[in-house]
Amino acid sequence: MATDIAIMALFAVSLNLLLGYGGLVSFGHAAYFGIGAYACGILMKVHAVPFSVALPAAGLLAAAFAALFGFFCVRLTKIYFAMLTLAFAQIVWAVSFKWNSVTGGEQGMSDVPYPDLSGLAWVPGLAGYRTSDHFYVLTVVVVAACLWILRRVVRSPFGRLLTTIRENPERTEFIGVDVRRHELIAFVIAGLFAGIAGGLFGIFNRGVFPDFAYWPKSSDVLIMTILGGMGSFYGPAIGALILIILNQEITSYTEYWPFVLGILLITLLFLFPGGVVGALGGLVRRLERTRRA
Repeated sequence: MATDIAIMALFAVSLNLLLGYGGLVSFGHAAYFGIGAYACGILMKVHAVPFSVALPAAGLLAAAFAALFGFFCVRLTKIYFAMLTLAFAQIVWAVSFKWNSVTGGEQGMSDVPYPDLSGLAWVPGLAGYRTSDHFYVLTVVVVAACLWILRRVVRSPFGRLLTTIRENPERTEFIGVDVRRHELIAFVIAGLFAGIAGGLFGIFNRGVFPDFAYWPKSSDVLIMTILGGMGSFYGPAIGALILIILNQEITSYTEYWPFVLGILLITLLFLFPGGVVGALGGLVRRLERTRRA
């Protein structure tokens, strides 16, 4: 479960670059997750490409499709933008579902191998093993590196400008900023890291399936982002942690997990619109005011 949480945390934080910082609601972020998963799985299983090459290649391919789709999406705004992202994601899902000779069609692609870590024999505990435990260590390292890069992006002048665009795109464009270009760059970066998360997820599950690119996967990551708090960098990662743990615990007692999730979201949106991180931040501020008083 820890590996799953780490991967989904990266997936959610990548969406937060669009949603939390850019104000762009994407209903189709799973498209790049699925593209990355299939690309990494095909390269490693069919072509025996090393993990160190396959994973970056998967991310770059997802980024390329994000650039293609984003070129059209950023020309629209609000609900039209969101619906176009969903439309492109449905195309990706349909292709993965029907292209039997490449993706395996409805049955997907099983037996994706764990990476060979023999080249890391100098690292304690990693020498040449192909197991889930050792892949967890590798996943944490990759996810941590990706989160560090994304953190640098949102703290850069580009990240601050993206937030300005979210707050007032018309005024930002009036002062000479190419709003569409900056939104497209954010779209591509988000697609890149979603693709990397997808590649890791395919290996972790030892298989890649059309559901990886289907709309419920997009809704899951959207819920994670809102649950944790899209106003903070690590909020979506916390949302991923909470959602995965709740899903596992509640489904072990009842089959009505979607009902419980719905009640949770309604409560959260009304009482804590800033998500878990926003609620905790508000609690800390109230405690500080109480101490000062």
